[in-house]
Amino acid sequence: MKALFYPRLAWTGIKNNRRLYLPYILTCIGMVAMFYIMLSLSTGEFLDKMRGGTTLGSVLGLGAGVIGFFAVLFLFYTNSFLIRRRKKEFGLYNILGMGKRNIARVLFSETLILAAVSLVFGLILGAALSKLAELGLAYFVESDAGYDFTVYPTAMGYTVLLFVCIFLLLFFKSVGQVGLSNPVELLHSESVGEKPPKANWVFGVLGIVVLAAAYYISVTIEQPVAALGWFFIAVLMVIAATYLLFIAGSVLLCRILQKNKRYYYKPNHFVSVSSMAYRMKRNGAGLASICILITMVLVMIASTSCLYFGKEDVLREQYPYDFIISCDYDNQKFDQADIDRTKTAIDAYFDRHGGITDGVYGKVASLAGGFKDGRLEVDSSIANIDAYAVDSVCNFNVVSLDDYNRNTGNNISLADDEALLFTKKTDINTDTVQIADGKKYRVVRTDGGYEFGHDTNTLAVGSVCLVVSDFDSAVEELCKLNALHESERIVILEWRYQLNPAADYDTQAEMTNDLFDCLAANHSNGGYSMRSYAGAKDDFYGSFGGLFFLGIMLSIVFIIAAVLIIYYKQISEGYEDQSRFEIMQKVGMTKKDIRKSINSQMLTVFFLPLLFAIVHLGFAFPIINKLLLLFGLDNLGLLLLTAAISALVFALFYIIVYRVTSNAYYSIVSGAKE
Repeated sequence: MKALFYPRLAWTGIKNNRRLYLPYILTCIGMVAMFYIMLSLSTGEFLDKMRGGTTLGSVLGLGAGVIGFFAVLFLFYTNSFLIRRRKKEFGLYNILGMGKRNIARVLFSETLILAAVSLVFGLILGAALSKLAELGLAYFVESDAGYDFTVYPTAMGYTVLLFVCIFLLLFFKSVGQVGLSNPVELLHSESVGEKPPKANWVFGVLGIVVLAAAYYISVTIEQPVAALGWFFIAVLMVIAATYLLFIAGSVLLCRILQKNKRYYYKPNHFVSVSSMAYRMKRNGAGLASICILITMVLVMIASTSCLYFGKEDVLREQYPYDFIISCDYDNQKFDQADIDRTKTAIDAYFDRHGGITDGVYGKVASLAGGFKDGRLEVDSSIANIDAYAVDSVCNFNVVSLDDYNRNTGNNISLADDEALLFTKKTDINTDTVQIADGKKYRVVRTDGGYEFGHDTNTLAVGSVCLVVSDFDSAVEELCKLNALHESERIVILEWRYQLNPAADYDTQAEMTNDLFDCLAANHSNGGYSMRSYAGAKDDFYGSFGGLFFLGIMLSIVFIIAAVLIIYYKQISEGYEDQSRFEIMQKVGMTKKDIRKSINSQMLTVFFLPLLFAIVHLGFAFPIINKLLLLFGLDNLGLLLLTAAISALVFALFYIIVYRVTSNAYYSIVSGAKE
């Protein structure tokens, strides 16, 4: 009987505080289920049958790690609400003669019950939903999935290990919180109010400065590669600024509202603003956390959905033709006999498989560099070009006029010192082009573009194509640059063949090995490569579909976290305000007035995180757009559309949460029965 005393006492405490513990238990179950699902998906054998299975495994494994890390932080955060609410109860136990060791046993029994319920039901839910998640993943990557049900013991083992460790840490944290307080402090913990907070102008101004700096970085960043590094710095700055502004600025907001007599001295505003002013020092951090979580959800959904719905555009950007074949000539000189032999062999191969519907081919001399005042600065790699010393960093390609006329069907003539200039993903506008210290060309304007002259494998930087009449002389001049960098080749000479075969998609996917054998047998003057639309599509769809799926799963986790923080904020404030509203009712305040006061408080504070999150999203647009360029997606309209839909859907969901939590708050402060 004695052995069951503490578990029974723990169970009674959980049952009596079910309004607090039920959402917490459901959240723990959800976290266990989500972690198991992501871990099982990342290690499942079915990945071998899916498009881009290897890439998917890495993406989903990363997602499992993020969920695990977030579960630790979030459960620690929410557990503090429970302990704060239970301190009075533990203080009463202490005064009645129960020692801290006995209270620790009660806490251990509670932790054991919560851990057992969370793990058992979480694993059952995770196992039940894992097949549904697998089917959803297969849909997003456009692959088939079997309907056989599989349980992954390894994933279950890691899930149990992680959450056992989390619950043990929560137990020690709870024991520390209760053990360091004396009985009187525990008994009166709920009635201890905060000192009237002061508006901290230093923190407020610092928050504005840091936030403005983060916005400036996002708006002014130009290079996609640079955006990748600055993005994480900007994120940290936004997080820090958000906390500073909500902690310091929210107090200032209450002070401004109090000074506005026409607003403040109304029954529905007086009580709510006064109550908020004394709580803002503590609640500012909670509101900031909600804002950050909302921002993460909006950014994640907007960017991953943009990638997912724009994946075909990105794929075609890299593969304008179904096959892109390149033959490298590392001896700084093209071998025309080798080129003719290789092209003849490729044409013969495709003739045996239905022929070629259309294609372009030609010689290309390419190098990395950056333009400044019409002069091309060159180096061995784009990374070595000072991005701030040049107008635009790019890949520079020189092609012959003969190849241009043949591929386009034009009949343009150029003088020796004239050239056609085509740009892609860069805004270079110059009348002359000089390659380092070499020859200067006068740019002859022409309409349209020339896709063949650009490197389709380049995603992050722009591309420039220069069409010249005397191609051999230009190549000879360019190759002099290689002599200046003995260890590295500055100029790459290659022959490209871009074509669309008549064969169907499945047949194209089977051609890769045969084409490599064909190139190996006929091209003997350097390296070669072959990229195909069919060969890349599986990995491509797997990557983008996996990212979108991961974005949805992580967004669900962050939404659950935001909702639970909002709920506990409302519930804890409801219990704190209950006695105040009882007094107000005794002096004449009606339940209608209480409802108006609650709505005033909710509308003043509740939607601030949502408003700030939408502002954060708006200023994040430029840097997100630059990051999407790293994936090859340049579609600002699609990004705007996905962001707008994401914000609208989340706002509607947020309003529903607002109504539910405000009703829970009202039921507590108005004295309604649970």
